[in-house]
Amino acid sequence: MLSAEKIGKKFSGIAALSDVSINLQPSSVTAIIGENGAGKSTLMKILSGVYTEYEGRILWKGNEVTFANPREAQRCGIAIIHQELNLIPDLSITENIFLGREITNSWNILDQEAMNLRTKEILDKLKLYVAPKTLIRDLKLGQQQIVEIAKALLYDSEVIIMDEPTSAISDSEVEVLFGIINDLRKENKSIVYISHKLDELFKIADHYIVLRDGKVTERGDMLGISHDDIIRKMVGREIKVMEKGTRQNGGEELLNVENLSLINRQNKNNLLLDNISFKLNSGEILGIFGLMGAGRTELLESILGLHDSDCKSNIHIKKKQVKLKSPIAAIKSGIVLVPEDRKKDGLFLGLDVMSNISMSVLKDLQQFGLITDKKEQKLAEKYIKTLQIKTSSSKLQVKNLSGGNQQKVVLSRYLATNPLILMLDEPTRGIDANAKNEIYKLIVSLAENGLGVIVVSSELPEILTLSDRILVMAEGKVTGIFNAAEVSEDAILKAAIPKTI
Repeated sequence: MLSAEKIGKKFSGIAALSDVSINLQPSSVTAIIGENGAGKSTLMKILSGVYTEYEGRILWKGNEVTFANPREAQRCGIAIIHQELNLIPDLSITENIFLGREITNSWNILDQEAMNLRTKEILDKLKLYVAPKTLIRDLKLGQQQIVEIAKALLYDSEVIIMDEPTSAISDSEVEVLFGIINDLRKENKSIVYISHKLDELFKIADHYIVLRDGKVTERGDMLGISHDDIIRKMVGREIKVMEKGTRQNGGEELLNVENLSLINRQNKNNLLLDNISFKLNSGEILGIFGLMGAGRTELLESILGLHDSDCKSNIHIKKKQVKLKSPIAAIKSGIVLVPEDRKKDGLFLGLDVMSNISMSVLKDLQQFGLITDKKEQKLAEKYIKTLQIKTSSSKLQVKNLSGGNQQKVVLSRYLATNPLILMLDEPTRGIDANAKNEIYKLIVSLAENGLGVIVVSSELPEILTLSDRILVMAEGKVTGIFNAAEVSEDAILKAAIPKTI
Protein backbone atom coordinates (compact mmCIF):
# COMPACT_ATOMS: atom_id res chain seq x y z
CA MET A 1 0.00 0.00 0.00
CA LEU A 2 2.75 2.45 1.01
CA SER A 3 6.49 2.05 0.42
CA ALA A 4 9.53 4.12 1.28
CA GLU A 5 12.73 3.49 -0.66
CA LYS A 6 16.23 4.51 0.47
CA ILE A 7 15.00 7.40 2.62
CA GLY A 8 17.66 9.70 4.08
CA LYS A 9 17.31 12.80 6.23
CA LYS A 10 19.88 15.07 7.92
CA PHE A 11 19.64 17.76 10.58
CA SER A 12 22.56 20.18 10.84
CA GLY A 13 24.67 17.75 8.84
CA ILE A 14 23.90 14.81 11.17
CA ALA A 15 22.08 11.84 9.60
CA ALA A 16 18.76 11.12 11.31
CA LEU A 17 17.87 8.52 8.65
CA SER A 18 20.08 6.68 6.21
CA ASP A 19 18.99 4.35 3.38
CA VAL A 20 15.70 3.38 5.07
CA SER A 21 13.26 1.22 3.13
CA ILE A 22 9.92 -0.12 4.40
CA ASN A 23 6.74 -1.62 2.96
CA LEU A 24 3.32 -1.32 4.59
CA GLN A 25 0.65 -3.90 3.80
CA PRO A 26 -3.15 -3.55 4.02
CA SER A 27 -5.07 -5.26 6.84
CA SER A 28 -2.04 -5.24 9.12
CA VAL A 29 -0.40 -3.43 12.03
CA THR A 30 3.32 -2.73 11.64
CA ALA A 31 5.26 -1.81 14.77
CA ILE A 32 8.21 0.55 14.28
CA ILE A 33 10.56 -0.04 17.21
CA GLY A 34 13.78 1.59 18.30
CA GLU A 35 15.40 3.70 20.99
CA ASN A 36 14.82 7.42 21.37
CA GLY A 37 16.71 9.14 18.58
CA ALA A 38 16.59 6.07 16.32
CA GLY A 39 14.66 8.03 13.68
CA LYS A 40 11.13 6.66 14.12
CA SER A 41 9.29 9.98 14.36
CA THR A 42 11.45 11.51 11.61
CA LEU A 43 10.49 8.71 9.22
CA MET A 44 6.80 9.07 10.07
CA LYS A 45 6.93 12.83 9.48
CA ILE A 46 8.37 12.20 6.02
CA LEU A 47 5.64 9.68 5.18
CA SER A 48 2.93 12.08 6.36
CA GLY A 49 4.19 15.22 4.58
CA VAL A 50 5.55 17.09 7.64
CA TYR A 51 9.12 16.95 6.33
CA THR A 52 9.28 17.65 2.60
CA GLU A 53 13.04 17.61 1.98
CA TYR A 54 14.70 14.18 2.09
CA GLU A 55 16.59 11.66 0.00
CA GLY A 56 14.86 8.66 -1.61
CA ARG A 57 11.25 8.29 -2.71
CA ILE A 58 7.79 7.35 -1.48
CA LEU A 59 5.45 5.05 -3.43
CA TRP A 60 1.69 5.09 -2.89
CA LYS A 61 0.11 1.94 -4.36
CA GLY A 62 3.05 1.62 -6.73
CA ASN A 63 3.17 5.24 -7.90
CA GLU A 64 5.78 7.72 -6.74
CA VAL A 65 4.34 10.61 -4.75
CA THR A 66 5.62 13.78 -3.09
CA PHE A 67 3.76 15.74 -0.44
CA ALA A 68 4.21 19.50 -0.02
CA ASN A 69 2.44 19.43 3.35
CA PRO A 70 0.43 17.10 5.64
CA ARG A 71 -2.86 18.07 3.98
CA GLU A 72 -1.69 16.58 0.67
CA ALA A 73 -0.77 13.35 2.49
CA GLN A 74 -4.20 13.34 4.18
CA ARG A 75 -5.95 13.77 0.83
CA CYS A 76 -3.94 10.86 -0.49
CA GLY A 77 -5.11 8.72 2.43
CA ILE A 78 -2.31 8.99 5.04
CA ALA A 79 -3.11 10.30 8.53
CA ILE A 80 -0.79 10.66 11.52
CA ILE A 81 -1.38 10.86 15.25
CA HIS A 82 1.70 12.65 16.55
CA GLN A 83 3.50 11.80 19.78
CA GLU A 84 3.45 15.48 20.68
CA LEU A 85 -0.05 16.93 20.60
CA ASN A 86 -0.91 19.36 17.79
CA LEU A 87 -4.02 21.00 19.19
CA ILE A 88 -5.01 24.67 19.54
CA PRO A 89 -5.85 25.28 23.24
CA ASP A 90 -8.33 28.13 22.75
CA LEU A 91 -10.43 26.32 20.15
CA SER A 92 -13.10 23.74 20.95
CA ILE A 93 -12.83 20.01 20.33
CA THR A 94 -15.02 20.37 17.23
CA GLU A 95 -13.00 23.30 15.90
CA ASN A 96 -9.75 21.36 16.32
CA ILE A 97 -11.08 18.22 14.66
CA PHE A 98 -12.53 20.09 11.67
CA LEU A 99 -9.81 22.73 11.31
CA GLY A 100 -9.09 23.08 7.59
CA ARG A 101 -11.90 20.70 6.63
CA GLU A 102 -14.96 22.52 7.93
CA ILE A 103 -18.49 21.54 6.90
CA THR A 104 -20.50 24.35 5.29
CA ASN A 105 -24.13 24.64 4.23
CA SER A 106 -25.55 25.72 0.87
CA TRP A 107 -24.84 29.38 1.72
CA ASN A 108 -21.18 28.55 2.42
CA ILE A 109 -21.68 29.22 6.12
CA LEU A 110 -20.16 26.92 8.73
CA ASP A 111 -22.58 24.16 9.71
CA GLN A 112 -21.78 24.05 13.43
CA GLU A 113 -24.58 21.62 14.22
CA ALA A 114 -23.35 19.06 11.69
CA MET A 115 -19.75 19.33 12.89
CA ASN A 116 -20.73 19.05 16.56
CA LEU A 117 -22.88 16.02 15.80
CA ARG A 118 -20.08 14.28 13.89
CA THR A 119 -17.62 15.15 16.66
CA LYS A 120 -19.91 13.63 19.28
CA GLU A 121 -20.18 10.43 17.23
CA ILE A 122 -16.40 10.07 17.10
CA LEU A 123 -15.92 10.94 20.79
CA ASP A 124 -18.62 8.45 21.80
CA LYS A 125 -16.82 5.80 19.75
CA LEU A 126 -13.65 6.62 21.69
CA LYS A 127 -15.63 6.70 24.97
CA LEU A 128 -14.68 10.32 25.69
CA TYR A 129 -17.92 11.72 27.06
CA VAL A 130 -17.38 15.48 27.00
CA ALA A 131 -19.23 18.21 25.12
CA PRO A 132 -17.88 18.89 21.58
CA LYS A 133 -17.83 22.63 22.40
CA THR A 134 -15.36 22.10 25.28
CA LEU A 135 -12.13 24.07 24.85
CA ILE A 136 -8.97 21.99 24.50
CA ARG A 137 -7.30 23.88 27.35
CA ASP A 138 -10.02 22.61 29.71
CA LEU A 139 -9.18 18.97 28.97
CA LYS A 140 -6.65 16.79 30.75
CA LEU A 141 -3.64 15.63 28.76
CA GLY A 142 -5.07 12.13 28.34
CA GLN A 143 -8.34 13.56 27.03
CA GLN A 144 -6.40 15.74 24.59
CA GLN A 145 -4.67 12.58 23.35
CA ILE A 146 -8.10 11.09 22.59
CA VAL A 147 -9.00 14.23 20.59
CA GLU A 148 -5.77 13.81 18.60
CA ILE A 149 -6.85 10.26 17.77
CA ALA A 150 -10.32 11.53 16.83
CA LYS A 151 -8.77 13.96 14.33
CA ALA A 152 -7.15 11.06 12.47
CA LEU A 153 -10.31 8.96 12.51
CA LEU A 154 -12.36 11.72 10.88
CA TYR A 155 -10.59 11.02 7.60
CA ASP A 156 -11.35 7.83 5.75
CA SER A 157 -7.61 7.22 5.73
CA GLU A 158 -6.06 4.02 4.37
CA VAL A 159 -2.78 4.37 6.26
CA ILE A 160 -2.94 5.59 9.85
CA ILE A 161 0.33 6.32 11.66
CA MET A 162 0.10 6.22 15.46
CA ASP A 163 3.17 7.68 17.17
CA GLU A 164 2.93 6.86 20.90
CA PRO A 165 -0.90 7.09 20.91
CA THR A 166 -1.24 5.62 24.42
CA SER A 167 1.44 7.67 26.18
CA ALA A 168 -1.10 9.74 28.13
CA ILE A 169 -4.27 7.65 28.25
CA SER A 170 -5.60 5.17 30.81
CA ASP A 171 -5.70 1.39 30.49
CA SER A 172 -9.43 1.42 29.73
CA GLU A 173 -8.87 3.99 26.96
CA VAL A 174 -6.05 1.82 25.58
CA GLU A 175 -8.46 -1.10 25.28
CA VAL A 176 -10.92 1.12 23.40
CA LEU A 177 -8.14 2.19 21.04
CA PHE A 178 -7.11 -1.43 20.42
CA GLY A 179 -10.71 -2.26 19.54
CA ILE A 180 -10.73 0.58 17.00
CA ILE A 181 -7.42 -0.62 15.53
CA ASN A 182 -8.85 -4.13 15.11
CA ASP A 183 -11.88 -2.65 13.32
CA LEU A 184 -9.61 -0.64 11.03
CA ARG A 185 -7.58 -3.75 10.26
CA LYS A 186 -10.79 -5.53 9.19
CA GLU A 187 -11.48 -2.57 6.85
CA ASN A 188 -8.18 -3.26 5.02
CA LYS A 189 -6.44 -0.29 6.59
CA SER A 190 -2.71 -0.29 7.25
CA ILE A 191 -1.70 0.82 10.75
CA VAL A 192 1.79 1.97 11.71
CA TYR A 193 2.21 1.72 15.47
CA ILE A 194 5.03 3.24 17.52
CA SER A 195 5.11 2.64 21.26
CA HIS A 196 7.70 2.29 23.99
CA LYS A 197 5.20 0.24 25.97
CA LEU A 198 6.48 -3.00 24.51
CA ASP A 199 3.71 -5.17 25.96
CA GLU A 200 1.27 -3.34 23.69
CA LEU A 201 3.10 -4.55 20.59
CA PHE A 202 2.38 -8.20 21.39
CA LYS A 203 -1.33 -7.41 21.71
CA ILE A 204 -1.78 -5.39 18.54
CA ALA A 205 1.09 -5.73 16.02
CA ASP A 206 1.44 -8.23 13.16
CA HIS A 207 4.91 -7.20 11.98
CA TYR A 208 7.87 -5.23 13.29
CA ILE A 209 10.59 -3.06 11.75
CA VAL A 210 13.62 -2.12 13.87
CA LEU A 211 15.35 1.24 13.49
CA ARG A 212 18.74 1.77 15.12
CA ASP A 213 20.81 4.91 14.61
CA GLY A 214 18.66 5.91 11.63
CA LYS A 215 18.92 2.57 9.80
CA VAL A 216 16.67 -0.47 9.43
CA THR A 217 18.48 -3.31 11.17
CA GLU A 218 15.79 -6.02 11.30
CA ARG A 219 12.22 -6.78 10.29
CA GLY A 220 9.86 -9.71 10.72
CA ASP A 221 6.65 -11.10 12.23
CA MET A 222 5.74 -10.48 15.87
CA LEU A 223 4.68 -14.10 16.29
CA GLY A 224 7.32 -16.05 18.16
CA ILE A 225 9.51 -13.24 19.53
CA SER A 226 9.78 -12.26 23.19
CA HIS A 227 9.97 -9.04 25.17
CA ASP A 228 13.72 -9.53 25.66
CA ASP A 229 14.16 -10.23 21.92
CA ILE A 230 12.62 -6.84 21.09
CA ILE A 231 14.89 -4.98 23.51
CA ARG A 232 17.98 -6.72 22.10
CA LYS A 233 16.91 -5.83 18.57
CA MET A 234 16.35 -2.20 19.58
CA VAL A 235 19.69 -1.60 21.28
CA GLY A 236 21.90 -4.33 19.85
CA ARG A 237 22.86 -5.54 23.32
CA GLU A 238 21.47 -6.84 26.60
CA ILE A 239 19.90 -4.30 28.97
CA LYS A 240 20.02 -5.00 32.67
CA VAL A 241 16.82 -3.50 34.00
CA MET A 242 17.25 -1.67 37.28
CA GLU A 243 16.13 -3.82 40.17
CA LYS A 244 14.34 -2.57 43.24
CA GLY A 245 16.93 -1.88 45.91
CA THR A 246 16.83 -0.74 49.50
CA ARG A 247 17.85 2.80 50.34
CA GLN A 248 18.39 4.67 53.53
CA ASN A 249 15.88 7.51 53.45
CA GLY A 250 15.56 8.41 57.07
CA GLY A 251 17.07 11.86 56.54
CA GLU A 252 15.70 15.15 57.72
CA GLU A 253 12.16 16.21 56.92
CA LEU A 254 12.23 18.34 53.75
CA LEU A 255 8.55 18.84 53.01
CA ASN A 256 5.40 18.74 55.08
CA VAL A 257 2.10 19.36 53.30
CA GLU A 258 -0.89 19.77 55.63
CA ASN A 259 -4.59 19.97 54.73
CA LEU A 260 -4.12 20.99 51.11
CA SER A 261 -7.42 21.65 49.31
CA LEU A 262 -8.07 23.00 45.82
CA ILE A 263 -11.37 24.60 44.73
CA ASN A 264 -12.98 23.53 41.45
CA ARG A 265 -13.72 26.80 39.62
CA GLN A 266 -16.45 25.15 37.53
CA ASN A 267 -18.19 23.82 40.63
CA LYS A 268 -17.10 25.43 43.89
CA ASN A 269 -19.03 22.86 45.91
CA ASN A 270 -16.75 20.15 44.52
CA LEU A 271 -13.10 20.19 45.56
CA LEU A 272 -10.45 19.04 43.07
CA LEU A 273 -8.19 18.24 46.04
CA ASP A 274 -9.64 17.53 49.47
CA ASN A 275 -7.60 17.86 52.67
CA ILE A 276 -4.37 16.20 51.50
CA SER A 277 -1.47 15.76 53.93
CA PHE A 278 1.89 13.99 53.60
CA LYS A 279 5.59 14.34 54.41
CA LEU A 280 8.78 13.86 52.39
CA ASN A 281 12.24 13.23 53.81
CA SER A 282 15.70 13.85 52.45
CA GLY A 283 16.82 10.94 50.27
CA GLU A 284 13.28 9.59 49.88
CA ILE A 285 11.33 8.84 46.69
CA LEU A 286 7.59 9.23 47.18
CA GLY A 287 5.51 7.72 44.40
CA ILE A 288 2.03 9.10 43.70
CA PHE A 289 -0.39 6.79 41.92
CA GLY A 290 -3.99 7.22 40.84
CA LEU A 291 -6.29 6.82 37.88
CA MET A 292 -6.94 9.65 35.44
CA GLY A 293 -8.79 12.46 37.18
CA ALA A 294 -7.51 11.52 40.63
CA GLY A 295 -5.84 14.91 41.04
CA ARG A 296 -2.17 13.89 40.88
CA THR A 297 -1.05 16.68 38.54
CA GLU A 298 -3.18 19.26 40.37
CA LEU A 299 -1.44 18.28 43.62
CA LEU A 300 2.03 18.93 42.20
CA GLU A 301 0.87 22.18 40.60
CA SER A 302 -0.66 23.35 43.88
CA ILE A 303 2.57 22.69 45.79
CA LEU A 304 4.40 24.66 43.09
CA GLY A 305 2.12 27.67 43.62
CA LEU A 306 0.26 27.53 40.30
CA HIS A 307 -3.20 27.66 41.91
CA ASP A 308 -2.53 30.05 44.78
CA SER A 309 -5.89 31.87 44.63
CA ASP A 310 -7.88 28.61 44.68
CA CYS A 311 -5.69 26.62 47.06
CA LYS A 312 -5.58 26.42 50.85
CA SER A 313 -2.75 24.63 52.62
CA ASN A 314 0.02 24.71 55.20
CA ILE A 315 3.38 23.90 53.63
CA HIS A 316 6.64 23.58 55.55
CA ILE A 317 10.09 23.23 53.99
CA LYS A 318 12.68 22.02 56.48
CA LYS A 319 10.06 22.65 59.19
CA LYS A 320 9.76 26.32 58.24
CA GLN A 321 6.33 27.46 57.02
CA VAL A 322 6.36 28.95 53.53
CA LYS A 323 3.73 30.60 51.35
CA LEU A 324 4.32 29.58 47.74
CA LYS A 325 2.28 32.02 45.65
CA SER A 326 4.03 31.30 42.35
CA PRO A 327 6.43 28.85 40.69
CA ILE A 328 9.22 31.43 41.08
CA ALA A 329 8.66 31.47 44.84
CA ALA A 330 8.68 27.66 44.88
CA ILE A 331 11.93 27.45 42.92
CA LYS A 332 13.57 29.97 45.27
CA SER A 333 12.42 27.78 48.17
CA GLY A 334 13.98 24.70 46.56
CA ILE A 335 10.97 23.04 44.90
CA VAL A 336 10.92 22.32 41.14
CA LEU A 337 8.48 20.48 38.87
CA VAL A 338 9.27 18.64 35.66
CA PRO A 339 5.82 18.89 33.97
CA GLU A 340 3.80 16.15 32.33
CA ASP A 341 3.51 17.93 28.96
CA ARG A 342 7.08 18.82 28.00
CA LYS A 343 6.08 20.43 24.70
CA LYS A 344 3.53 22.86 26.15
CA ASP A 345 4.91 23.50 29.62
CA GLY A 346 8.56 22.44 29.63
CA LEU A 347 10.40 23.52 26.51
CA PHE A 348 11.18 26.51 24.31
CA LEU A 349 11.02 24.51 21.09
CA GLY A 350 12.49 27.25 18.90
CA LEU A 351 15.56 27.70 21.11
CA ASP A 352 18.65 25.51 21.26
CA VAL A 353 19.56 22.91 23.86
CA MET A 354 21.94 25.26 25.69
CA SER A 355 19.35 28.03 26.06
CA ASN A 356 16.72 25.59 27.32
CA ILE A 357 19.05 24.23 30.00
CA SER A 358 20.30 27.62 31.19
CA MET A 359 16.91 29.38 31.23
CA SER A 360 16.28 28.87 34.95
CA VAL A 361 19.71 30.07 36.16
CA LEU A 362 20.53 33.05 33.93
CA LYS A 363 21.50 35.23 36.90
CA ASP A 364 24.22 32.74 37.83
CA LEU A 365 25.67 32.97 34.32
CA GLN A 366 26.05 36.76 34.26
CA GLN A 367 29.16 38.87 34.45
CA PHE A 368 28.78 42.66 34.61
CA GLY A 369 25.09 42.23 33.77
CA LEU A 370 25.71 40.16 30.64
CA ILE A 371 25.29 36.42 30.16
CA THR A 372 28.67 34.77 29.68
CA ASP A 373 28.61 32.38 26.74
CA LYS A 374 31.47 30.37 28.20
CA LYS A 375 29.59 29.73 31.46
CA GLU A 376 26.38 28.89 29.60
CA GLN A 377 28.21 26.47 27.33
CA LYS A 378 29.93 24.80 30.28
CA LEU A 379 26.61 24.32 32.07
CA ALA A 380 25.00 22.79 28.96
CA GLU A 381 27.92 20.45 28.34
CA LYS A 382 27.79 19.30 31.97
CA TYR A 383 24.20 18.11 31.69
CA ILE A 384 24.54 16.79 28.14
CA LYS A 385 27.27 14.52 29.48
CA THR A 386 25.66 13.67 32.84
CA LEU A 387 22.22 12.85 31.41
CA GLN A 388 23.61 11.44 28.14
CA ILE A 389 21.53 13.76 25.98
CA LYS A 390 21.86 12.61 22.39
CA THR A 391 22.46 15.80 20.37
CA SER A 392 24.96 16.81 17.70
CA SER A 393 25.56 20.11 19.46
CA SER A 394 24.36 22.24 22.37
CA LYS A 395 23.35 24.75 19.67
CA LEU A 396 20.87 22.34 18.04
CA GLN A 397 17.24 23.48 18.31
CA VAL A 398 15.52 21.38 20.96
CA LYS A 399 12.54 20.68 18.66
CA ASN A 400 14.86 18.48 16.57
CA LEU A 401 15.60 16.11 19.47
CA SER A 402 13.71 12.91 20.14
CA GLY A 403 11.05 12.94 22.86
CA GLY A 404 13.27 11.20 25.39
CA ASN A 405 16.15 13.59 24.86
CA GLN A 406 13.77 16.56 25.11
CA GLN A 407 12.68 15.21 28.50
CA LYS A 408 16.30 15.07 29.62
CA VAL A 409 16.75 18.73 28.62
CA VAL A 410 13.77 19.74 30.78
CA LEU A 411 15.17 17.73 33.68
CA SER A 412 18.58 19.38 33.22
CA ARG A 413 17.11 22.88 33.48
CA TYR A 414 15.57 22.19 36.87
CA LEU A 415 18.52 20.25 38.24
CA ALA A 416 20.64 23.32 37.41
CA THR A 417 18.76 25.21 40.16
CA ASN A 418 20.17 22.77 42.78
CA PRO A 419 16.74 22.00 44.25
CA LEU A 420 15.90 20.40 47.59
CA ILE A 421 12.73 18.77 46.27
CA LEU A 422 12.28 17.42 42.75
CA MET A 423 8.73 16.71 41.54
CA LEU A 424 8.38 14.61 38.39
CA ASP A 425 5.05 14.28 36.56
CA GLU A 426 5.13 11.23 34.25
CA PRO A 427 8.94 11.45 33.84
CA THR A 428 9.27 8.56 31.36
CA ARG A 429 6.28 9.32 29.12
CA GLY A 430 7.26 8.50 25.53
CA ILE A 431 10.71 7.17 26.49
CA ASP A 432 12.14 3.85 25.32
CA ALA A 433 13.18 1.01 27.63
CA ASN A 434 16.88 1.88 27.68
CA ALA A 435 16.35 5.62 28.24
CA LYS A 436 13.73 4.81 30.88
CA ASN A 437 16.27 2.68 32.72
CA GLU A 438 18.74 5.59 32.60
CA ILE A 439 16.12 7.96 34.02
CA TYR A 440 15.37 5.48 36.83
CA LYS A 441 19.06 5.29 37.78
CA LEU A 442 19.31 9.08 37.68
CA ILE A 443 16.29 9.53 39.96
CA VAL A 444 17.68 7.02 42.45
CA SER A 445 21.11 8.69 42.31
CA LEU A 446 19.56 12.09 43.03
CA ALA A 447 17.73 10.66 46.03
CA GLU A 448 20.90 9.00 47.31
CA ASN A 449 22.57 12.42 47.14
CA GLY A 450 19.97 13.85 49.49
CA LEU A 451 17.17 15.17 47.26
CA GLY A 452 13.57 14.54 48.17
CA VAL A 453 11.84 13.19 45.06
CA ILE A 454 8.12 12.97 44.25
CA VAL A 455 7.21 10.87 41.20
CA VAL A 456 3.75 10.81 39.60
CA SER A 457 3.30 7.94 37.16
CA SER A 458 0.44 6.08 35.49
CA GLU A 459 2.64 2.98 35.24
CA LEU A 460 2.30 0.91 38.39
CA PRO A 461 5.50 -1.13 37.79
CA GLU A 462 7.39 2.18 37.54
CA ILE A 463 5.95 3.39 40.85
CA LEU A 464 6.84 0.11 42.55
CA THR A 465 10.38 0.11 41.11
CA LEU A 466 11.24 3.66 42.13
CA SER A 467 9.33 4.42 45.30
CA ASP A 468 10.15 4.04 48.97
CA ARG A 469 6.59 5.00 49.90
CA ILE A 470 3.50 5.21 47.69
CA LEU A 471 0.68 7.73 48.12
CA VAL A 472 -2.50 6.63 46.35
CA MET A 473 -5.18 9.10 45.27
CA ALA A 474 -8.79 8.81 44.07
CA GLU A 475 -11.18 11.66 43.31
CA GLY A 476 -8.90 14.28 44.83
CA LYS A 477 -8.36 12.47 48.13
CA VAL A 478 -5.55 10.41 49.62
CA THR A 479 -6.90 6.85 49.88
CA GLY A 480 -3.75 5.16 51.12
CA ILE A 481 -0.06 5.58 51.94
CA PHE A 482 1.98 2.38 51.67
CA ASN A 483 5.51 1.13 52.21
CA ALA A 484 6.54 0.16 48.67
CA ALA A 485 8.57 -2.84 49.85
CA GLU A 486 5.52 -4.42 51.47
CA VAL A 487 2.50 -3.46 49.36
CA SER A 488 0.97 -5.48 46.48
CA GLU A 489 -0.28 -4.19 43.12
CA ASP A 490 -3.79 -5.34 44.05
CA ALA A 491 -3.79 -3.23 47.22
CA ILE A 492 -2.66 -0.15 45.31
CA LEU A 493 -5.27 -0.60 42.57
CA LYS A 494 -8.00 -1.19 45.13
CA ALA A 495 -7.14 2.10 46.82
CA ALA A 496 -7.02 3.90 43.45
CA ILE A 497 -10.52 2.88 42.32
CA PRO A 498 -13.16 5.49 43.29
CA LYS A 499 -15.74 4.22 45.78
CA THR A 500 -18.56 6.02 43.92
CA ILE A 501 -19.42 5.81 40.24
